[in-house]
Amino acid sequence: MNAMTEKLTQTGDRSLLRFITAGSVDDGKSTLIGRLLFDSKGIFADQLAAVSRAKHKRTVGDTIDLSLLTDGLEAEREQGITIDVAYRYFATPKRKFIIADTPGHEQYTRNMVTGASTADAVIILIDVSKVKLREDGGVDLLTQTKRHSTIAKLLQIEHVVVAVNKMDLVDYDRSVYERIVKAYGEFAQSLGLKDITAIPLSALAGDNVVTSSDKMPWYEGPTLIELLESLSVYDEAHAAPFRFPVQLVARHNGHEANDFRGYMGRIESGRVAVGDKLVVQPSNQSATVKEIVTFDGSLESAVAGQSVTLVLNEYVDVSRGDMLAGAEQPATSLKQVTADVCWMSDEALDLRRKYWIKHGTRQTAAKVTRVDTILDVNTQERHAAEGLKLNDIARVQLTVQQPLAADAYADIRATGAFILIDEVTHQTVAAGMIRIEQTS
Repeated sequence: MNAMTEKLTQTGDRSLLRFITAGSVDDGKSTLIGRLLFDSKGIFADQLAAVSRAKHKRTVGDTIDLSLLTDGLEAEREQGITIDVAYRYFATPKRKFIIADTPGHEQYTRNMVTGASTADAVIILIDVSKVKLREDGGVDLLTQTKRHSTIAKLLQIEHVVVAVNKMDLVDYDRSVYERIVKAYGEFAQSLGLKDITAIPLSALAGDNVVTSSDKMPWYEGPTLIELLESLSVYDEAHAAPFRFPVQLVARHNGHEANDFRGYMGRIESGRVAVGDKLVVQPSNQSATVKEIVTFDGSLESAVAGQSVTLVLNEYVDVSRGDMLAGAEQPATSLKQVTADVCWMSDEALDLRRKYWIKHGTRQTAAKVTRVDTILDVNTQERHAAEGLKLNDIARVQLTVQQPLAADAYADIRATGAFILIDEVTHQTVAAGMIRIEQTS
């Protein structure tokens, strides 16, 4: 469980870390974030005053209900639960952070998937008062803990922090903490999660959140904020093959002599330079980069994360939804797609219906032709199924009307992910990750 601690980098820079909190209901996710913001001076005086005046207080006496810093909806305050994903920004002298506070209820698992899709790290909260301590020394983890860990694995979140919360309720008992950590470690091993660090804390009391706790002298590791400040964030997108989904074709205003034609978008992976050989997908036309245009002027090269306009030497047919890729390592053209999906709709999957698939900048009709297996989050076993309902995680087969220039999600997240949209209601019904490509 200390593998990640050994990898911590004391860089001292202010690079951005995106992380989410996940766990079951009332595990203390919102309170933990409130404590992080409060103790790190990450909230304004008017915010604190508004929280102090809140009617729906869930604490005793005059103690401020820190969970209200993220639970902004009236329904959340009335019910004492988190319903929607709440994003908060704060910074320390060492790093900038974007936090996503995600719901714990099973019915809001889809919200957790949304928050996790861009996260570098996940904090899995485990409430010591809820886990079942068996007489044989083992521990029964909650289903939601397993579900959220499974989603973290599917979405390939790099770092997992196991926050064993509410240690004050068990008098900071080291043996209880170690039993929980051991049980989670065994489950994480079955999932294939590797970079895991555990921390005993009390979000309500502030123990080991921003400052070390003298009530747990047996714990010698970093506080939560120290750990988050030190996590290394390696952007694999820079080393991946070049991928550029075209968002818009830019033309001149019609009154100029030169026939300017540029292709606008965001570089999702890799890098590009003037003179590079590209391929237009899915048509497979060849092209060469003539110019890289930005608002601040032309560049000789650009990398993942930059939004640019590419001008090509050749006159080729390129439209929104096409992909410009490196000629040496193009994406795979798919009309039959194998993917893992998390079903996010209250309405069950209907294999007779067509859906819209949104992949990069391309949107086309798609049909789920078969559900191969559904994943049991408790046992990690897959079993046969004929349909999907809310929060099911399954391996499916899809057929798309127009080919997708895609990669395996394990290789390039941006071009390996997609969503399915109901063509009638326009609601997102599933989030998917391409696992096995099958060329048409």
